[in-house]
Amino acid sequence: MSESYASIKALHASLPSFQPPISTSALPTISLITMLAFFALTFLFTTLPKSRVPIAELGTALLASALAGGGVVALFCTLGVYV
Repeated sequence: MSESYASIKALHASLPSFQPPISTSALPTISLITMLAFFALTFLFTTLPKSRVPIAELGTALLASALAGGGVVALFCTLGVYV
């Protein structure tokens, strides 16, 4: 068993360190842009005229929700809470 552990340990030591796909220096900007877009879309959602088939309302709400989720994750990562 120790030979297996030693080979895994050597393999682990030879692997490169983790590099995130998005630079951590870009996270504050991404957070700000996505949260501002979320608030703008939320305002747009509240001012849309109500219709019988709410396609525009549903699309706006889904996009705002996705932007809010991404913005909050970017904000947490900016503050050092890596989720």
